[in-house]
Amino acid sequence: MSRAGDRAYVAIRNMILSGELPAGTQLGEEALAEKCGVSRTPVRDALRRLEADMLVVRTDTQRSFVAEWSLDDVRDAFDLRAMLESFAARRAAERMTPDSLARLRHANARIAQAIALPRPDIALFLEGNREFHAAILEVAGSRRLVAQLGALVEQPVVWRTAHHYGPDALHRSWSEHEELIAAFARGDGAWAQAIMASHILRAYHAYADAHRGMASQPSFGKARGEPAFALKAMA
Repeated sequence: MSRAGDRAYVAIRNMILSGELPAGTQLGEEALAEKCGVSRTPVRDALRRLEADMLVVRTDTQRSFVAEWSLDDVRDAFDLRAMLESFAARRAAERMTPDSLARLRHANARIAQAIALPRPDIALFLEGNREFHAAILEVAGSRRLVAQLGALVEQPVVWRTAHHYGPDALHRSWSEHEELIAAFARGDGAWAQAIMASHILRAYHAYADAHRGMASQPSFGKARGEPAFALKAMA
C-alpha cells in the first residue's frame, strides 16, 4: 500500500475506533479523502484493508459502512484471542529474559498508577495494557501469532465501556497481570497459559455485563448517534 494509503488507513481506523464514525455510518470516499488529505484512490485502498480487519462492511451495491458487532461477534473474538494469546503466554514463559520481565513489570506499574487515582486514568490504563500484552507477544517470538492476534487485540472491547469499569474490575485486571508476571518469573508455561485464558475470558464477561447495562440506558448507542462497537483491547 502507498504512503497515502497507509495514512488514510490509520486516519479512518482511528475515526472508527474513537467513535467519531459510529457503527452503521456510510463511508463516502470523497468526504473521507477530504478529511484525510488524500485522493480517493488511497481511501478506496484503505477501506478494503479495513474491510479485511472487519471494521468496515461493503454491500452488494459497493457502498461501505462502519461494521456493527453483535455480542456474539465479540464473544467469538474473545474466544479466539483466549486460545491464541494463552498459547503465546506459554511460549513467552519458556523464553522470558530478565529484561523482558522488567518491561512487563514497568507496564503493569503504569497500570497501577492509572487505577490508583481518585478518578482512574483510562487512557493511561489502556496504554499500559497494550504495552503489557505486546511485550508478551514479542517474547513469544512467533510472527504467525502476531499476525493472527493483530486484528483481534484491537477488536474485543468497546472503548466507551472502559469508562464504565469500576475500580474493582480495573484492579482485577492489574492483579491478573501480576500473577502472569509471577508465572513468567518461574518459567512456568502451563501456569501462564491458564492465567491468560482466564484473564481474557473474564474480560469478556466484564465487557458483556457493562454492555448490557449500557444498552439499557436511553442514551446508549444510536439514540444519540454513538458507536455500538468502537473497538479496543481491554484485557
